[in-house]
Amino acid sequence: MKSIKALFTRYLHDILIAVEAILAHKMKSLLTGMGIMFGVAAVISMLAIGKGAQQEVLDQIKLVGVNNIIISPAQKVSNSSVGDDGTGSPNRGDNQRFSRGLTLLDAQSIKEVIPGVTKVSPVVLMHYQAIQDGKSCPVGLEGVAPEYFDLLNIELEQGAVFTEEQGRKGVTVCVIGSMVKDQIFGQKNPLGRYIKCGQVWLQVIGVAQSRGATSGEKDQKGMVRVDDRVFVPVKTMLLRFKDRSRIKPEVMEGMARGGAGFFMQDEGQDKNESTGMQDQLDKIIVQVDESDKLSVVSDVIHRMLQRRHAGANDFEITVPELLLKQQQKTNDVFNIVLGAIASISLIVGGIGIMNIMLASVWERIREIGTRQAIGASRKDIIVQFLAESTLISITGGIIGIILGVVLAQLIQVMADIKTIVSLFSVVVAFGVSASVGILFGYLPAKQAATQDPVESLRH
Repeated sequence: MKSIKALFTRYLHDILIAVEAILAHKMKSLLTGMGIMFGVAAVISMLAIGKGAQQEVLDQIKLVGVNNIIISPAQKVSNSSVGDDGTGSPNRGDNQRFSRGLTLLDAQSIKEVIPGVTKVSPVVLMHYQAIQDGKSCPVGLEGVAPEYFDLLNIELEQGAVFTEEQGRKGVTVCVIGSMVKDQIFGQKNPLGRYIKCGQVWLQVIGVAQSRGATSGEKDQKGMVRVDDRVFVPVKTMLLRFKDRSRIKPEVMEGMARGGAGFFMQDEGQDKNESTGMQDQLDKIIVQVDESDKLSVVSDVIHRMLQRRHAGANDFEITVPELLLKQQQKTNDVFNIVLGAIASISLIVGGIGIMNIMLASVWERIREIGTRQAIGASRKDIIVQFLAESTLISITGGIIGIILGVVLAQLIQVMADIKTIVSLFSVVVAFGVSASVGILFGYLPAKQAATQDPVESLRH
């Protein structure tokens, strides 16, 4: 125990000498450690950007729902735009005139027939003015199934979701978004009250928690806007508002007069415009029980809908989670490249420390000779110079950590890029800075210890 204490005391003295040398040359020590400072700051800020991007993708996956598949009507183009060579959009062909588009029966068939499907919700979206007691605001009126809220992880702030029975009967109940609540009801409790959309009065039975507005890019990935929405049962939407799949009376009269010739269209005119028939649904959201089945189930759904739509490719199938995971892979590669580039700064900083310490050995060679003459061993000299380089590196690392955290916050504020500084990145940066000081400080320390005391004193 005594020997350990004596050893500690002896080497503590060498470390104190190293601290005195650093303080005696403050500017040189600061310039020596700047490479480590900026290297650590770069690594932390780059890892923070990568962590922020990863968290953003995870949040997006949560918003679009886990294991969800989005089926939506394909963009309509004219027949003449699709050539025999396959150029142009394949979404429209001769068979499409026999397809009813995306319908409620499609959603029911997917749920009943395809194994591995746990939840299905049709979605019909229309835009109205919500009115109550002289106040109004524009809303998106969505007809959905009760499962819709579970599919997209929409939580309620108040009340409850409409039931299956209410959905089957087409009851005039609704769940409103937080923005609709604030603009229409203010501080009043909206539950049990009524709002008017079009010519229909809807009773409010629930209020969805706020998610904030989503961008167009997020909407394309299957994310939903909740705050400015009014959700009603899909049967209520089709029975009491509008069913776009029904043929208009004037179209029926034209068909009776013109027969099949009524369906002949001018070039560029869409079938829906001539017949009045449109996709009954704006989308169908399907949830699969396991992520591994997403690709297989989406293929099965594609084949099934093709048969139901008389071979027409008038629908599109999107798997948001797979798209987001692919985006995450791209982000990971990008972050590795950025991290590698930032790590070069640490290597350059380490080389700078070694360079300055080697020069310092020659500057202080008389000091080395004097210490050796009064009894300092080679280990003492190694500990002194190694402690000096390590302390410079660790101090630079600590300052670099602070600088990196500040830089990450500045990037988030100024560039509007989400950044998350993790404990892992801080620990890694600190460990790397200490290791750099030891690795690049050992050679100068060893060179100082191998000096001949007599030659050193004559220098």
